[in-house]
Amino acid sequence: MDETAHGIILRTRPLTETSLIVHWLTADHGRLSTVAKGAKRPKSPFRGKLDLFFEGDFSFRRSRKSDLHALREVKITAPHSEIRTDLPRFQLLAYTTRFIERTTEPDNPLPGIHAIFTTLLAHLDTHPARPALVYSLEMKLLNELGLAPALEQSPLDEATQTLLEQMSILNWQTIITLQPTKAQAEAVKKFLHDFLLHQLGKLPKGRETALEMP
Repeated sequence: MDETAHGIILRTRPLTETSLIVHWLTADHGRLSTVAKGAKRPKSPFRGKLDLFFEGDFSFRRSRKSDLHALREVKITAPHSEIRTDLPRFQLLAYTTRFIERTTEPDNPLPGIHAIFTTLLAHLDTHPARPALVYSLEMKLLNELGLAPALEQSPLDEATQTLLEQMSILNWQTIITLQPTKAQAEAVKKFLHDFLLHQLGKLPKGRETALEMP
């Protein structure tokens, strides 16, 4: 029996000469891996529908033998084309993907994390990447994972604690209007670097790259 979901494509990779493995982020099924058989053939119904950060509705049939399920149909609702031609935005989303992959297990519902990624994608469709988005992303994901830092017990001053609290709850559009001082920005960067290292043992790949804004 086929199941349906709304998802974002996190990764694709070849399986055979003609088929692809497509990794999705969904609300109800969490991270889900599917096989798009024949996707690289010229006349495939998947042709032009399977690219990084494409968002859409799809159906799949679960495998009884593995965690690779058969992709049946795909309808793209938002290709987010501008993002893939802008390196800073692409690097931010690549870091987001690695963060999620490092901190979650496949096939578990992730409605909150899916909402964070979906709204970030929509924001980046029309706005550039900024360091504040990286820090806000980290705070939002940590909150969703139940790993939020106890800011009142941190060495950060009260104003910087308030800044991080705002980053964890405000929407992306409001976050980019925040105006931290240079000292606050440096304090936030170091605090989250050290906190993530302590919680995860190793930083998700791509953090420094995501913070390198032109």
